[in-house]
Amino acid sequence: MIDAVGNPQSVLVLGGTSEIGLAVVERFAGDRPMRVVLAARPSRRLDEAKARLERGGCTVQILDFDARAPRSHADVVAKAFAEGDIDVTLVAFGVLGDAERAWTDVELAIELAEVNYVAAVSCGVALASHLKRQGHGALVALSSVAGERVRRSNFVYGSTKAGLDGFYTGLTEALRPSGVLVTVVRPGFVRTRMTDGMKPAPLSVTADQVAEVVVEAVRKRRELVWAPAPLRAVMSLLRHVPRSVFRRLPL
Repeated sequence: MIDAVGNPQSVLVLGGTSEIGLAVVERFAGDRPMRVVLAARPSRRLDEAKARLERGGCTVQILDFDARAPRSHADVVAKAFAEGDIDVTLVAFGVLGDAERAWTDVELAIELAEVNYVAAVSCGVALASHLKRQGHGALVALSSVAGERVRRSNFVYGSTKAGLDGFYTGLTEALRPSGVLVTVVRPGFVRTRMTDGMKPAPLSVTADQVAEVVVEAVRKRRELVWAPAPLRAVMSLLRHVPRSVFRRLPL
């Protein structure tokens, strides 16, 4: 269980090569080595992530996880919990895609929808079942400010994140009576491999900075956070801008 100062003994990362997910694990592990489960497709990056965490003193289990195989997700989650309770679970996978191709290419649009929304829902249902049964723990879902008010510039991606955000916001309320914390994290532009080559937006952050927000949110039992925090005020303003004005903004 998470101790009195918010240090978990175990973490599951769905999307085990996620830079943000791994940064979260390393921040928690800086206080105490943990049992870590990394769920992702087999790859050299996954092997490197496992080795890196083991050098830091963690015990690491690898599970084969494919976001585009939703009917396998319940089994993957069950395997993660089979070795014992898990204190913190992270839904950390996602696909950005080419914004202009995404609304003209059926296969790419389907991929974004399946990975960013369908898989997030199937994993969320499975995680909720196990966390509710064990009676404690935290579920962290990486959403995006792109889903708060969907923009023309990346509306396929934004729509999938809007769906994810809505599901986990609702799951927050559904699991509240059980004592399980659900935290929705809304980062802005994050400088990672996924955004490599793109022009950073204002208030852009690194994976480590998002991880700092996540760790603090879990420790303080916050249900909704932005990364960085000033985005909350920015998005609150943008949500109320008339559509005729919003479409002309350089977003």
